[in-house]
This record gives sequence, structure tokens and C-alpha cells, in this order.
Amino acid sequence: MQKSFQDPVVLAGRILLGLIFVLSGLGKIPGFSGTAGYIAAKGLPLPELLTALTIAVELGGGLALVFGLYTRWAALALAAFSVLAALVFHDFWAVPEAQKMAQNINFMKNLSIAGGMLVLAAFGPGALSVDARRLSAV
Repeated sequence: MQKSFQDPVVLAGRILLGLIFVLSGLGKIPGFSGTAGYIAAKGLPLPELLTALTIAVELGGGLALVFGLYTRWAALALAAFSVLAALVFHDFWAVPEAQKMAQNINFMKNLSIAGGMLVLAAFGPGALSVDARRLSAV
């Protein structure tokens, strides 16, 4: 693939991957108590703290991807976050039959996002990123 094509495609991919996390994190701010309640309903401890950490990971990681800043670390963190969220919140094997398909789709979506994050971690953010500018200045 030609470099002139590759860099804008990687930029678009980073933006699209980061967008789901940015929007999700922003959505949790006005719905903080509802998110904490959902976390508590899953039996996790300290739901308010976990909600705040979730917002920080989603917003921080998502924005890092969009701008290409510490991209590999952000991608690895979001990959782990996505797998954990799939296992805890989309446990299709433990829900009533009527919910299995929706939870399975969300489970697989999270695994697919994690896969995209691992590819981004392996191949980097491309030339159109803060990382590329930061590293070329060193």
C-alpha cells in the first residue's frame, strides 16, 4: 500500500476506534449514577470509583487514539478494557434466552474492538499523529 494512502487510512481508523470510547465516556458523565448502579448490579465493588475510572479510561484512551498520542499504550489499555467489559457486562452464557443474542453481539463487538486495538498497538499510529511528530523531534 502506498504511504500516501496508508497514513490517512490509519488516521481515519484511529478516529473511528477512538470515537466509540469518547462518546461512551461522555455519555456516562450525565448518567453517572445509572452507570454506577449498573456496575453495582454486576456485583463489582466501589461502583462510583469504577464509574469514574471507566470515564477516565474511555475519554483519555479514546482521545489519545484520536490524536495519536501514546497510541500504543492507549490501544493496549483499551484492548484490555474491552475484553474485561465483554466478560463482565456481556456474559451471554448467563442471561435469559431472550437476551442471549444481543449480549453475544455486544460480547463479539468488544472482542473485535480489542482486536483492532491490538493491530493499532502493533503497527502504530501512522505519520499523521502526535506520536510521529513527538518522536521525530527527539
